[in-house]
Amino acid sequence: MRSHLREVFEILQVIVLAAVISVLLNAFVIQVTEVLQISMQSTLHQGDRVLVSKLDYRFGRPSRCDIIVFHPPIEGVTIAYVKRVIAISGDRVELRDGGVYVNGAPSACTEGPHGTTLPEPGDIHFPLTVPEGAVFALGDNREESTDSRAFGHVTDDRIIGKVILRFWPLTNARFFSW
Repeated sequence: MRSHLREVFEILQVIVLAAVISVLLNAFVIQVTEVLQISMQSTLHQGDRVLVSKLDYRFGRPSRCDIIVFHPPIEGVTIAYVKRVIAISGDRVELRDGGVYVNGAPSACTEGPHGTTLPEPGDIHFPLTVPEGAVFALGDNREESTDSRAFGHVTDDRIIGKVILRFWPLTNARFFSW
């Protein structure tokens, strides 16, 4: 009887340890996120599952063309957004002739068929300069994306992390810059 009780206790210890490690990894290192919007098509599709590195931006800043997951600065929105960083702190962003220009040159981010990039109605006016500690992020599927054109820059404290891997569906698994 004692040996069975001991075995149960050891199994419970392993389960608790695994749960603690999982929670710590998810909170500080890496997390799984489901893409819930169509705004990143054809790079990412609704329903894709991605791994998000939380470490990249603990020790550095986002780079142009990174794909990030963040809490949008929109009241009442509770889902995380997935978008591409187009411009970083200090960059000047212009939208003209249906294109995106960063510091006077066409954006270097070429993934996805962007479609026409037009300003959204609202309080965001172009050209704009991205403030310190923030990024300007757009969806790759620009005609179906609510992004920095609508809500402005995304501050560093809203960024969850950087997409490093699409692992689901398995047939479309792909690493992104890491």
